Amino acid sequence: MIVAMKEGTSRSEAEQFAETLKKEGVAVHFSEGASRIVLGLVGDTSAVNGENLKAHHLVEKVIRVQEPYKRANRLFHPADTSVEIRTAGGTARIGGGTLGIIAGPCSVESREQIVDVARAVKKAGAAFLRGGAFKPRTSPYSFQGLGCGGLDLLLEVKKETGLPVVTELMGIHQLELFADVDVIQVGARNMQNFTLLRELGRCGKPVLLKRGLASTLTELLMAAEYIMAGGNDRIILCERGIRSFDNYTRNVLDISAIPALKRQSHLPVIVDPSHATGLSWMVPAMAKAAVAAGADGIIVEVHNNPEAALCDGEQSLTPGAFSLLMDALRKYADIEGKRVS
Repeated sequence: MIVAMKEGTSRSEAEQFAETLKKEGVAVHFSEGASRIVLGLVGDTSAVNGENLKAHHLVEKVIRVQEPYKRANRLFHPADTSVEIRTAGGTARIGGGTLGIIAGPCSVESREQIVDVARAVKKAGAAFLRGGAFKPRTSPYSFQGLGCGGLDLLLEVKKETGLPVVTELMGIHQLELFADVDVIQVGARNMQNFTLLRELGRCGKPVLLKRGLASTLTELLMAAEYIMAGGNDRIILCERGIRSFDNYTRNVLDISAIPALKRQSHLPVIVDPSHATGLSWMVPAMAKAAVAAGADGIIVEVHNNPEAALCDGEQSLTPGAFSLLMDALRKYADIEGKRVS
């Protein structure tokens, strides 16, 4: 249930009103806009008398939310959410009018490789460094990442370049190892690992949540809701392609998911054109399409020697190709009225 307070209602008045609502056994979420305060009631609201609320002198209107996701719902939080990371050089941001660019190799393979790629993507304008230390692979015989050693290399490069690190968490048992990681990535296969999502709701770190291979948008938002229900609203939604009958591309990039998600939710939405297509020559076109459709950023794979990559070389851009893409994305971002971070 959404309770929109009348324009001019003070924070203290809204808080006093919220205390009366809590007596009905519901939790109250505050969203404070430029001109009014919106209260989101979470829990069993069946006993809350909406007509009585409408009659209150501070209440503008009351709306019952039909969707199962509440905190992730734009009705609860009308303004766009941005996720910010403090860095040595300032603030890296995704959402809220900023196009956040995350770039780096699929997996960390060596110190030379990750240092070379990190320097290149930073020079080109990326604000975040991606790289897998622990890799979920379909085959148990494929390269699974360097593990803790790869994580150490990412954090070492973070100190050198100042780029915040985005890397994937495979399970709860690894959470302590991610204390210095800036953004925890939840991969498509773990999108509905509800035990993991609940734990991430308590950790307070930003979470990049990828859409499952065959998941609906409602299921993606419900996964975000699991994290937000634990108190963590620093979530970035990621469209990374879904399965279809056609195998020409690795997956099918659902561009329509971008405006749909942004209509339903206040959370920032980014796109992974690398995993969506699986083909490096398609990545620039899909990245541009994503920005044109309103995406708040992209996460793209860059490798200094794709032909020799131990993981996903076919879909990885070279540093030179990534630099050209960044030049194009700045123009697209300018048209959309966004700044590049």
